[in-house]
Amino acid sequence: MAIGQHDPDRRERIIEAALELIAEQGVAGTSHRKVAARAGVPLGSMTYHFNGMDELLREAFTRFSDTVVAVFEARLGAAGGIEEAREAVADLVHHLSSGDQGNQRDIVLTHELYTLAAREPAFRELTRAWMSRSRRALEWHFDPATARQLDALIEGLSIHRALETEPHERALTVEAIIRITTPPAG
Repeated sequence: MAIGQHDPDRRERIIEAALELIAEQGVAGTSHRKVAARAGVPLGSMTYHFNGMDELLREAFTRFSDTVVAVFEARLGAAGGIEEAREAVADLVHHLSSGDQGNQRDIVLTHELYTLAAREPAFRELTRAWMSRSRRALEWHFDPATARQLDALIEGLSIHRALETEPHERALTVEAIIRITTPPAG
């Protein structure tokens, strides 16, 4: 596309190119020059649309977290009761951790964001907002304390399953969910 021509999708292409590069090369391997080349835009477009790499990364990871929250909302929104909600939580764990089923990009992006959040307050806040939105979706079926525990369980089991050479079976996931969501006797 010629320089100066109206290109309404340019910003979106830049964000998507950044996510692709982060998934392939990590945040450390992602640069303005590489993103511009991947997006097929002039290098000057980077500074026109973003005030720096941090802003681009925040936009990209916000977009990514929005897609994960949409998965939470879709699965939990379709659940008609507590049993279906438990199944939806198990589905989330296994979906979020199944790199062999096309989710490897999302697994890498999640871990890259966690690494940034551990070091940088702005990314920590972005991650907190993501967790808050995920918990709100869980609260459609579970009380706030249980939703918080389930959110941590989803994250933890997803990480374990994604990194194990032989991930645990669904039965173990379901058992953990039942333990957290079953009120104590008496």
